[in-house]
Amino acid sequence: MLYYLFNFLDKHWNMPGAGVFQYITFRSGMAVILSLLISTVFGKRIINFLRRQQIGETVRELGLEGQSQKAGTPTMGGLIIIFSTLIPVLLFAKLDNIYIMLLIVTTLWMGAIGFLDDYIKIFKKDKEGLKGKFKVVGQVVLGIFVGYILYFHPAVTVRTDTGRVDIFNQTTVISAPPVEEKSTATTIPFFKNNEFDYAELVSFVGDDYKNLAACIVFIFIVIFIITAVSNGANLTDGIDGLAAGTSAIAVLTLGIFAFVSGNIIFSNYLNIMYIPNSGEMTVYIAAFVGSLIGFLWYNTYPASVFMGDTGSLTIGGIIAVLAIAVRKELLIPVLCGIFLAENFSVVLQVTYFKYTKKKLGEGKRIFLMAPLHHHYQKKGYHESKIVARFWIVAILLAIFSLVSLKLR
Repeated sequence: MLYYLFNFLDKHWNMPGAGVFQYITFRSGMAVILSLLISTVFGKRIINFLRRQQIGETVRELGLEGQSQKAGTPTMGGLIIIFSTLIPVLLFAKLDNIYIMLLIVTTLWMGAIGFLDDYIKIFKKDKEGLKGKFKVVGQVVLGIFVGYILYFHPAVTVRTDTGRVDIFNQTTVISAPPVEEKSTATTIPFFKNNEFDYAELVSFVGDDYKNLAACIVFIFIVIFIITAVSNGANLTDGIDGLAAGTSAIAVLTLGIFAFVSGNIIFSNYLNIMYIPNSGEMTVYIAAFVGSLIGFLWYNTYPASVFMGDTGSLTIGGIIAVLAIAVRKELLIPVLCGIFLAENFSVVLQVTYFKYTKKKLGEGKRIFLMAPLHHHYQKKGYHESKIVARFWIVAILLAIFSLVSLKLR
């Protein structure tokens, strides 16, 4: 909203300083500062409200050290993340930007699903919360919506011909404008000539149905990514500070990708896909990172609040949509390697247990407990040490992901 106000003041009243709102970097800086202030200052008030309403975590007995002390800790703290992200976005972002609109819808939709799940657990005294099939339906609906918009909306384009960018004497000259068109192209990391079009997966389909087939394949991929990443974030949220910290690292990395992909100069220099209008997502990402860091103020060990599914499902959904929007979704297994490890640890544990029970009559386990962070707790590591080491791994994976810009 402030963007439009100061844009008006700059154009019609020549107000000094109003022009700085044209710069993504300035608005991103303001967004991260405001989100940090909201999440830290007002976050305490939200926590106190949750405590007064007796909205506390019900802890299942899993035989983990320090587990019983967490009972009654306020949950639904994901509301802090959501509010401290959306308020700066509404103030500083271009709200008519299609990517910003998609991210706002994703935040509200996934937040609503997570909130409903937490509400059932707390107020209906049902430890299972919202049934898994309903969560999946919600994720599928979001995937269909996001996939449809990205496939059909005219403002979602990519560069197919860069023109030529010459830089000399500290002056940038763009000799020819880029040619923009609709495309389902994405980026394959660590490979030369690394653009791949999902439409090639249905190249065998006749011309009459090729567009329909390409749309279906693309939407199916979007659904799979959103479901996988949101569930991965949900599984990662098991010990204090783990999900919020690793997510902040991944989101900050995606912010760099969004900024350079939406800038014709940087994208040309790095020889990566230029995605018009995508740079505006940097403002949203800045607000999101600020809210996650502010939430960590209260969520690090010993946690004063838990994010609940309200936060974890929202975080996963946003990360998935960001990665798809900047055409870096194939980098998710690296960038979100912590989520992937947590997901696979559960899948492997359950699969191996069922297999050995069928073959041997007694189920055996690969890990002492799944998800993976509980395995290390069972081995005797303190949860703060587990979280710190997972953060280090997440930072290394983020650096490796950024290196993919030139390592190919």
